[in-house]
Amino acid sequence: MAAAALDGLLPLIDRPFVFFGHSMGALLAFECGRLLAQHNGVKPEHLFVSGSSAPQLKNQKRETHSSLPEQEFIEYLKTLNGTPPQVLQNPELLRLLLPVLRADFAACETYRYVPGPAIGCPIAAFGGIRDVDVPRDLLEGWREHAPEGAFSLSLLPGDHFFIHQSETILINRLLHVLAPLLQRLQLGVMQATSLIQ
Repeated sequence: MAAAALDGLLPLIDRPFVFFGHSMGALLAFECGRLLAQHNGVKPEHLFVSGSSAPQLKNQKRETHSSLPEQEFIEYLKTLNGTPPQVLQNPELLRLLLPVLRADFAACETYRYVPGPAIGCPIAAFGGIRDVDVPRDLLEGWREHAPEGAFSLSLLPGDHFFIHQSETILINRLLHVLAPLLQRLQLGVMQATSLIQ
């Protein structure tokens, strides 16, 4: 999946960039970053991971939700608070959505971390205070993949989908972390402009 995602991303990384991934997206962003560092010699300015256990801890619970019978799977989706109730109550939409959701869960459940080159950039991990699937200790494991002193962890109000429940807080935290990068880019643009003049 990471290699396929990079096919689309490569034309866009000719300038500074960051990766943000929530849940399965965090693992995908991490693996994309490692591939870029290994094969292209570039890295994100920052990796933001959200609602995901660190890759080396991902399969500790060994839970498999992707193969649950349909009604049990729907009930589990309800507990996550990430799928709007209108969707869960619409049989036609569910028929379209369930195979995609099962595939996402299967991808996470079958993911196996393989030690390799470091991503080489600062990492900020975010989690929901009430996320029972991804508690603090599993988020803390991301520290292992960040350079010394370049890791932060924030727990925000909400459950696994705290990104919706605490959207404003999350955006403000991201902007705070990105402020030095944005200032650097602005200075670079100003210097380039003065050279052109």
